[in-house]
Amino acid sequence: MKKLITIAIVFLSFSGLKAQQDPHFTHYMFNTLEVNPAYAGSRDALTITGLYRNQWIGFKGAPFTQTLTGHAPILKDKLGIGLSIMNDRIGPTNSTSAFADFAYRIPLGQSKKARLAFGVKGGLNIMQIGLQELGVRDGGDPEFYKNVSNKILPNFGFGVYYYTDNYYVGASIPRILENYYEGNVNGTETDNLARQKRHYDFIMGAMFKLGKNVKLKPSMLIKVAEAAPPEIDLSALFYLMNDRFWIGPAFRTSFKSTDAVSALVGVNITEQFALGYSFDYSILNRSFKYNGGSHELMLRYDFIYSNNPRVKSPRYF
Repeated sequence: MKKLITIAIVFLSFSGLKAQQDPHFTHYMFNTLEVNPAYAGSRDALTITGLYRNQWIGFKGAPFTQTLTGHAPILKDKLGIGLSIMNDRIGPTNSTSAFADFAYRIPLGQSKKARLAFGVKGGLNIMQIGLQELGVRDGGDPEFYKNVSNKILPNFGFGVYYYTDNYYVGASIPRILENYYEGNVNGTETDNLARQKRHYDFIMGAMFKLGKNVKLKPSMLIKVAEAAPPEIDLSALFYLMNDRFWIGPAFRTSFKSTDAVSALVGVNITEQFALGYSFDYSILNRSFKYNGGSHELMLRYDFIYSNNPRVKSPRYF
């Protein structure tokens, strides 16, 4: 049964069924650069963020994802630059990508605290798909003997991002090219095994003061791909004790059903160093019977320099 479910996951993710292909992140509100290149430099500091996600604990072949991003403002804060590195493994497939991000930032309003940014990103995605690892019980189907080894797929994307000290909204297409993966049987290139699908992402969030030491930070990420149901990530984080700690729920859903519920907790260890953790519980199609939930760990560090008087503390977004 586990092998059958693993095969289904692989083909839902990498075949012509055109399902959502990009990895899920419960900490998407801390990992915006991976979603939108226009976010680069928006924290007004050199920011390094690492994210580790172990999905569906106890399920063989489950998704396993790591990301590392870094970005900073340059040229008197007019531009933002960044680097996004990600490794994503699911079943017999492994994807490693590296993208450079560039953003042009325009101050708006009399105070110039609001900014509108336009961003582009470009890089490479290295794919490896080894269907032979599935160990099919009944052989003979040539589709299970196709492999993709170190397939280099160049791509680029763009985004727009508007933000103030209290809220933000953005839209992006992280990868525009719909590259093909190709199988290989007996040394001969065959028909297309799979194709990357273009995704459209919409992200927004805000910060509201509820009391002397309590703030509410709601966030939403909408992901749309061709022939796949739109997915919506919703979260509501409560910041406590002068922003020292945060805690709150999150939901991943489509217009038809709820995929998972999550709980997030975190702490600002210092003004520069933040640590976050989340636990997801899958509820779609009773998949919770086959796994022990999903864990995600987030680390972020802001290099705030004393010679920059404009940067007194890190931003909420």
